Amino acid sequence: METTRHFTATTYVVESGAVALHEHDGLGIWLPPGGHVDRDELPHEAALREVREELGMDVELIAERGDIESDTVEPLPEPQHFQLADVNVTEQGVGHQHVDMVFYARAPHREIDPADGEAPATAWEWFDADDLAAATDRLDEDVIAIGRRAISTVEAEPNA
Repeated sequence: METTRHFTATTYVVESGAVALHEHDGLGIWLPPGGHVDRDELPHEAALREVREELGMDVELIAERGDIESDTVEPLPEPQHFQLADVNVTEQGVGHQHVDMVFYARAPHREIDPADGEAPATAWEWFDADDLAAATDRLDEDVIAIGRRAISTVEAEPNA
């Protein structure tokens, strides 16, 4: 079986010590905003676009940039995590995977106003570190760990 892989960008959006998550309709698991990187996009652009579409807000990425550049090379905002996620697993094997670039971002507020066709604002919940730790019955282990790390990283970063 051939495995199809797509590049995706995910953003753990933090505001006042909590991250925004929703139960993904298609996958049935709780996730932050994210989606496929379009052909004409860079990963950090996709991360920002997905947040704009799903949460209806512009956020500040908390991302380092490399220090090597030239006339032909530009450093990009670096994801906090680079992961391979199995999406479609059958008895025949893994049919689809996401090569996911995970970013952290600071939100200006908690008012969620999704674009048409996205999950409604009521589908989203804000989880602080304690909420994440207590939600092992509905959140995957990686979402809890990354959510807690995103909160501590963003809260430690001075506002721009």
